[in-house]
Amino acid sequence: MTMTMAARTTAPTPSTAADIWTIGAPRLLAGLDSHGALDRAGHLAVHGPLPDVDLTRLLTLLEGARLAGRGGAGFPLAEKLRALHGSSPNVVVNGSESEPASQKDRTLLRRTPHLVLDGALALAAALGTRRVTVAVHDHLAASAVRAALAQRPDGRRVRVELMGGGFVAGEARALVRALNGGPALPPGRDVHLTDQGVLVANVETFAQAAVLLRLGVRRYGESGTRAEPGTTLLTVGGAVGRPGVVEVPLGTPLGIVLTAAEARDTRAVVTGGYHGSWLAPIGDVGLSRAGLDSAGGSLGAGVVLAVDGATCALGELARVAGWLARESAKQCGPCRFGLPALAADVQALHRGDPRAISDAFRHAGAVDGRGACKHPDGAVRFVTSGLRLLRDEIEMHLRGGCGRPVLSRLPIGAGR
Repeated sequence: MTMTMAARTTAPTPSTAADIWTIGAPRLLAGLDSHGALDRAGHLAVHGPLPDVDLTRLLTLLEGARLAGRGGAGFPLAEKLRALHGSSPNVVVNGSESEPASQKDRTLLRRTPHLVLDGALALAAALGTRRVTVAVHDHLAASAVRAALAQRPDGRRVRVELMGGGFVAGEARALVRALNGGPALPPGRDVHLTDQGVLVANVETFAQAAVLLRLGVRRYGESGTRAEPGTTLLTVGGAVGRPGVVEVPLGTPLGIVLTAAEARDTRAVVTGGYHGSWLAPIGDVGLSRAGLDSAGGSLGAGVVLAVDGATCALGELARVAGWLARESAKQCGPCRFGLPALAADVQALHRGDPRAISDAFRHAGAVDGRGACKHPDGAVRFVTSGLRLLRDEIEMHLRGGCGRPVLSRLPIGAGR
């Protein structure tokens, strides 16, 4: 894999915007090295016009490129389209980026919104619907999308809805429930949005579709791996000298990204966000769904957080476990009781209670797979993977503590 490093952008951007950089040639972030944001004219100058495609051609492209969602589950986009019921489905862009460690979707919405809108409107046209909704909780993103719509002849086909925040509220089914006037809570596990005639995908997925429509399958596949073509966006943070949003070819080794991000003394890496996993910093692990799955990790929301030796890693785990418990839907026993108990176990372990480790795995077993939604499962994955990886750290705490402060390397409230 040939890599080139693009320079960090110096273009003026909003003070809350994430820094951006690339490994390899940019696609989603093309043009942003010299522009704070791309208006309609700049977007067309960088990306060119979007070709018209019918549903048959669209499905051929999506299947040929194996385009999977860039949100959490990584479900193939073509399969979602084929599963849709009804003659006039709703198309929803899920910009409610509720993962506190992630900045990639709001970066696209704030700085290259036309690429996202191209993908959403192209899919809507192929599906024969005029109903497109962009749902966001970030005010700057909402303003950027509304300004972009005013520049487009097809802008009236799209409505922008500003939603409330919250970790669980960003789940696709919770989002649609809120758009329909209900509570921003996930319904039961057996509720499928495609059965209701609703296509929901996250921001990056629609932007990837727009890139694919322009490049075609062959050129799109010149980046990434054979099984997972294309690029992906990562939000890189934690103990790094160069945090931000980076576009990389799928399959890029973890070590290359950590080196480019100026990570030092990395002891552990959180991948996929707070429904993801803790991993040892093994440099040759490929940053793709298959590569991370084989290492026991998860690409998930495209988050890579480095944890160094200056902070108490067990304390970092305890902070996020407590946050996950507080962010739960509280609509079933595993969320209301199981996650707080699990968080308390990790806190007790941090204090050196030798009983807490067995209690933690017992509570995790009682929660996993039993919730009304997938939040308990994701929280258990995050916590138990951390407990397994941090065995040496746990031993130090059982002997009196590691002596390191908790430096909040893992964000739980930043970027809102």
